[in-house]
Amino acid sequence: MIQPSFSIIIPAYNESTRLAPLLLGITDPGIEFIFVCDGTDNTADIIRDYSQNHPELNIVCLSFPHRLGKGGGVYAGFRRASAPLVGFMDADNSTPVSELIRLHVLIADYDGIIGSRHLPGQVLQRKQPLTRRIQSRLFNGIIRLMFGLLYHDTQCGAKIFKKDVIDAVLPHLHSKGFEFDVELLWHLKKRGYSIIEVPVIWNDTEDSRLRMADTISMLITLFRIRTNTLSYDK
Repeated sequence: MIQPSFSIIIPAYNESTRLAPLLLGITDPGIEFIFVCDGTDNTADIIRDYSQNHPELNIVCLSFPHRLGKGGGVYAGFRRASAPLVGFMDADNSTPVSELIRLHVLIADYDGIIGSRHLPGQVLQRKQPLTRRIQSRLFNGIIRLMFGLLYHDTQCGAKIFKKDVIDAVLPHLHSKGFEFDVELLWHLKKRGYSIIEVPVIWNDTEDSRLRMADTISMLITLFRIRTNTLSYDK
């Protein structure tokens, strides 16, 4: 197996009906794809079957008997990743694999690069519903006030970092849910790492897993992180 130059982590919770486009986009044997499965359907079986039928590809499938959450899944993938660059994306392929590959070439001397759905130059193949767009902008505004993160989009599923940078902040991360991205970016900011934000191709999926209750839960958890009242042992 080729030593990978780039590891992509994909949290995959009950994604059996949405995996096909993502798996078909995996073509480069020099990139390590780490799926983190913690659901109750046959997602892990589909990934392992695909890997066995395509032995030239570097596909890893991690299975857990309990729910990790989006952040917990990315955390587990970071610990397993073996390449000098590590990134993560959504299993629904809303930002396709080809975009992650494009971004990892652009990282250059930066410590990280994150995709954005709200910067000029983005390509939205299918827009979010209006209510989701409003919810997203309100969330982003609150995050700017709470954490001083001036990014246009902290939640886009396309982020890449140098592995040594991730290793430096990983022990300090506490969140397990969708708020993981914000906490990660906050710790990177506090340590002075350079992160560039770039527009990406993005396609809204009709079967979104994020609900209003999730957004409220995210904000509560982030408030506890910001006020240092959340404790979680990995």
